[in-house]
Amino acid sequence: MNSFVLNSIRFVLFVLFQVLILNNLEPGLGMYVMIYPLFILMLPFQMGTVPLMLISFAFGLVIDSFSNTFGLHASSAVIMAFFRPIIFKWLSPRDGYESVESVNVYSMGGRWFLYAYGSLLVIHHIWFFSIESFKWNEFVWILIKIGLSVPSSFLLSLLVQFIFVSNKKAVR
Repeated sequence: MNSFVLNSIRFVLFVLFQVLILNNLEPGLGMYVMIYPLFILMLPFQMGTVPLMLISFAFGLVIDSFSNTFGLHASSAVIMAFFRPIIFKWLSPRDGYESVESVNVYSMGGRWFLYAYGSLLVIHHIWFFSIESFKWNEFVWILIKIGLSVPSSFLLSLLVQFIFVSNKKAVR
């Protein structure tokens, strides 16, 4: 399938899942489960930083428009998109990424996914909850929110990868 069509379908599905299901969940203790950062991770490797940041900004704005958060998701998505090439370069394999078609847990491996997506998710959530609160006297509350939201978002993203992304290595 064409990369543009595939990513357009992912765009719509991630927005719908985040807005219709996850935004309506209230697990308590400030936990906020987010699946949409996975969309930013799964964009093609060869995408430049500026187009990546523009797509992430548009993606975040769409989620903001449904969530009534006034740019909070957009700014968090742009921060994540900015750090994505840096994290990818830091974790790049010796041979590079040329042979990889898409970014997912199957093509990159569990350890890479844990480090790359985990790092990006922590960056995203730190920015999101810091800007949301915007008060230094709530530092502990921000850490609690991050500590609860990062693992739940990561596990849900991992589950989505295992259910919806095909394992092309197993087919060969």
